[in-house]
Amino acid sequence: MANRLALESSPYLLQHKDNPVDWYPWGEEAFSRARAEEKPIFLSIGYSTCHWCHVMEHESFEDSAIAGALNRDFVPIKVDREERPDVDDVYMQAVQLMTGQGGWPLSLFLTPDRLPFYGGTYFPPAPRWGKPGFPQLLAAIATAWRERRGELVSSAAEMLAHLERNQEPAATGLAPAADVLAAAVRVLERQYDAGEGGFGGAPKFPPAMRLELLIRHWLRTREPSARRMTETTLAKMAAGGMYDQVGGGFHRYSVDARWLVPHFEKMLYDNAMLARVYTLAHRAFGGALYGRIARETLDYLLAEMTPEGGGFFAAQDADSGGEEGTFYVWNPESLAAAVGAEAAPIAAARFGVTAHGNFEHGETVLSAARTLPELAAEFGRPEDEIARILDDARRALASARARRVAPGTDDKLLTDWTSLAVSAFALAGRVFEEPRYEKAARDAADRILARCLPGGVLLHREKAGRAGIPGFATDYAFLVEALLDLYEATFETRYFAEAARLQTRFEERFADPAGGYYLSAEAHDGLILRPKENWDGATPSSNSVAAMNLWRLAAFTGDASWRRRAEAAVAAASPILERAAAALPRMLCALDFSADPPREVVLAGAPGREDFEALRRAVFASPRVNRVVAHADAAAPPELAGLLAGRSSNGGRAAAYVCSAFSCRAPVSEPAALAALLEEP
Repeated sequence: MANRLALESSPYLLQHKDNPVDWYPWGEEAFSRARAEEKPIFLSIGYSTCHWCHVMEHESFEDSAIAGALNRDFVPIKVDREERPDVDDVYMQAVQLMTGQGGWPLSLFLTPDRLPFYGGTYFPPAPRWGKPGFPQLLAAIATAWRERRGELVSSAAEMLAHLERNQEPAATGLAPAADVLAAAVRVLERQYDAGEGGFGGAPKFPPAMRLELLIRHWLRTREPSARRMTETTLAKMAAGGMYDQVGGGFHRYSVDARWLVPHFEKMLYDNAMLARVYTLAHRAFGGALYGRIARETLDYLLAEMTPEGGGFFAAQDADSGGEEGTFYVWNPESLAAAVGAEAAPIAAARFGVTAHGNFEHGETVLSAARTLPELAAEFGRPEDEIARILDDARRALASARARRVAPGTDDKLLTDWTSLAVSAFALAGRVFEEPRYEKAARDAADRILARCLPGGVLLHREKAGRAGIPGFATDYAFLVEALLDLYEATFETRYFAEAARLQTRFEERFADPAGGYYLSAEAHDGLILRPKENWDGATPSSNSVAAMNLWRLAAFTGDASWRRRAEAAVAAASPILERAAAALPRMLCALDFSADPPREVVLAGAPGREDFEALRRAVFASPRVNRVVAHADAAAPPELAGLLAGRSSNGGRAAAYVCSAFSCRAPVSEPAALAALLEEP
């Protein structure tokens, strides 16, 4: 019989509905039982595309003996971290305090009042790798609860006190923005892997937020090291197996330091942020590579992660048919069968396919192992001919791969992650002059506004046409950012008006009077404390994105209250910025925006006319990121009245007004003149 999870909509929870474990979803039913029976809670947190979550399910949660112990001695609760990031945040902090590390699956033992007293991540079914066997651990915890309950409850109370102290680090005075930014870049230089790019050793995660910070730093200072770190990392990631050389898009991370063998899940947030940073690099540095990778990544999201009606699915699994990576790997025989005998040697050389392989069972994760000039020299053919052969080979490999068992797709739509994709598509639509991308951004944003905003209260998740779970700070902050980006790309005033309204609602629901923002609204259920994101993780923290949103709104509107709130958010983050600024790269991007007065660009004229569009192209071709752009539209919301006042076309021609702190230069009508104004320091 299916357990209670059969009634849930989360793909992750539904994966566990047939376990013999008597799982409860997070909620009062489970809490009440734990209190009534005086049993500890076993809390398991994961997500649908997590490989080791699948492993622990198969080894332990499908085992009847282990399930029996869980059901007898504990109240088992299963949580999808993507649906409940607040629950995950609290208990991840607890495990990191207990063990010095975290990850998923996250496994904790709680008192009936949900206070953690022991935890870890993956536990094997028998002692292995220095970890206790899960059955032995369950028996030890059950015995301790019966015989030493007072000690465990006391330990849990101490843990809660630690968590509460960590939530509110003491604010300090912050050095000037330029000094904080320079110090953070020095830290990144020390962590940088000069040979392979990225920061630190294996495993390597794609550092999209750090790279955006470095692009901004280079644009402001022209320091060669910032550009070198960025370009090397982007090129190495694009050439490695972490990038899907056949279908486009990035896997979650590389298990080695060379970006070669990935952990194969594909996450929406990674691909959204990486598409954005490759687009920014294309605009800042030029060259074909960055633009190609950005477009291939966005095209992957359109092809495989976009449902009917717009929006973006959350993730694709690492596993296919119960094995990790089998959808993506090749050997010489399967490669030749797909591309043909004539193209096989060239394709094998390009993608590094050998008889020995670089993955399990002699299989190969494809990488860009050889360059076009190297292949042309080796095979004695012109580069353009080699390029055509490889293009045909990629299409053939994609066709052959489509006949394999595909990884599962987590088809829920998350407001915060979808908003990251909206921002990427809105920017790329203008930079690459690609209407498909702009349409994808509009469709996704409109879907959120239509389905996840009933009565003005934003919801976190849509699944199978049903929206639910009250929104978190990330949902509000990321959606405000996306709507501002979409307004700049489309000049549809409704997007700006909704962004301003949501920012006000965000302040009401999440603001901490001491500065910064909580992750959850007070209405969220069952939390032992109200979490606050104090650093950027796999996705930006709500505090970092909110700071940027507030500074942008201040630049758009001239409203000093937005600026004061941005300054308060940065002040609340000052302990981290002073001690470990590189842990807040998106907050540093916001600080970079505030370091000098941003440009305020107003375009006057008729969208669609060539003179107007030429000016708009000049704005989006400029690498300047610290600017806002608006359209002198009579229907603009009142918040933009100060910026747009007196802006009109120039004798019937479209005109651009470039201002700073609401002090403006004379209007220009030539794209070259506008570009020059944007390039001025």
